[in-house]
Amino acid sequence: MSEMTQLSNTEKPARRPRPQVMRLTDAAATRVKDLMSRADSEIVGLRVGIKNGGCAGQSYTVEYAHDLKASDEVIEDKGVKILIDPKAVLFLLGTEMDYKADRMQAQFVFNNPNQISACGCGESVELQPAKIDG
Repeated sequence: MSEMTQLSNTEKPARRPRPQVMRLTDAAATRVKDLMSRADSEIVGLRVGIKNGGCAGQSYTVEYAHDLKASDEVIEDKGVKILIDPKAVLFLLGTEMDYKADRMQAQFVFNNPNQISACGCGESVELQPAKIDG
């Protein structure tokens, strides 16, 4: 007998755990906490998304989130809340958000396994949706 036929009408099969869309490095979490502590108004987290544009076709967006939308994918990592735009979830699966600072610039860096290419200036990327097993 299959697992489905063994379950009664009220039981549901166990759902497999959802993969975490994004994780943060310690440097990124520290920077997000710092930004949130200096914000002029109430912030619930950072909203991360993808927008079309740039030489390579897409770019990451990062902005303060003043409210939680019902459609947001909420990630909590290292004491930081990241809200993911639902249209960006498949493009961000498996991404590590880092923060790098040097003499010339300071920025969030996305180490994304779904990135196909990037433009020469580093402002935009080409992403493909994640391939989901199962």
